[in-house]
Amino acid sequence: MKGWTDCFKNTLNQMNLTSLHPSAFILLGIPGLESVQFWIAFPFCFMYFLVLLGNHIIIIVVKTDARLQDPMHLFLCMLAATDLILSTSVVPKMLFIFWFRSRGILFEACLFQMFFIHCFSAIESGMLVAMAFDRYVAICFPLRHVSILTHSTIGKIALIVAARGVLLIMPHPFLLNRLPFCENTIIPHSYCEYMAVVKLSCGDTIINRVYGLCVVLLIIGFDVMLISVSYYMILKSVLRLPTKEARFKSFSTCGSHLCAIMLFYVPALFTFLAHRFAHHVPLHVHILLANSYLLLPPMLNPLVYGVKTKQIRRRVGSMFCRHSL
Repeated sequence: MKGWTDCFKNTLNQMNLTSLHPSAFILLGIPGLESVQFWIAFPFCFMYFLVLLGNHIIIIVVKTDARLQDPMHLFLCMLAATDLILSTSVVPKMLFIFWFRSRGILFEACLFQMFFIHCFSAIESGMLVAMAFDRYVAICFPLRHVSILTHSTIGKIALIVAARGVLLIMPHPFLLNRLPFCENTIIPHSYCEYMAVVKLSCGDTIINRVYGLCVVLLIIGFDVMLISVSYYMILKSVLRLPTKEARFKSFSTCGSHLCAIMLFYVPALFTFLAHRFAHHVPLHVHILLANSYLLLPPMLNPLVYGVKTKQIRRRVGSMFCRHSL
């Protein structure tokens, strides 16, 4: 009887040990490039500075100029706010890792960071869909553009995009919280990426992997399909225009949005595919691309829209001229 009791106690102890979460994880940064991480942090810091500067300028310009309260600029303002939150959820901790070797992150903080990264990535994808719909309405129904996309409608679209991101990503931390983590608490990454944390678990992760794959395919696949349909309709409408100049002028209004789409989806798809299928890609290359994916679009979007959008370019120019005087 005593032997059975001891066996039962040992089993319970083992179950309790394996079911406990670690108090903290260790973020390595960029595995394989630890010796040069201190210097790599400088370009990342400069990129983050440009993210803060560019996106704050976009938000201030749109909010303070009544002439920029049209649907395209309101969606651009929301995209800038999303980019600010997305980059801020990653870069400060990353710089602490690179410069001060502050690699520890609490288990709960890791889940929060992971949620914000993936949630606002989903929201950014939804914003790009909303901006594609705006271009479709502006080109195919120019006389009804403002009446269709009223401020009320824009607010509802933004609410739907945000709610979709929250609802789809919310299960991630709960699914991770149910997993047992054993001795390995080292994350070979510079931030708490979902699959990187899942791989540390010593339990059955099939539900986490399947749900993560479904969410990515649902967000990227569905959004890319909607954007493609929007541009198919736009192209059909543009090709009906009588002159080459009219066709070029109409389609040129989509240039900034097409650049933003390429900046977001190309590295996102590469990062997703490399993380799950391309195991021959060196880990430091994958981590650098993942970091760039969270910094390049937020940094370049204000530049792209600032250069290509006449109203923003003039407004920013007048702001700096006024301050210089």
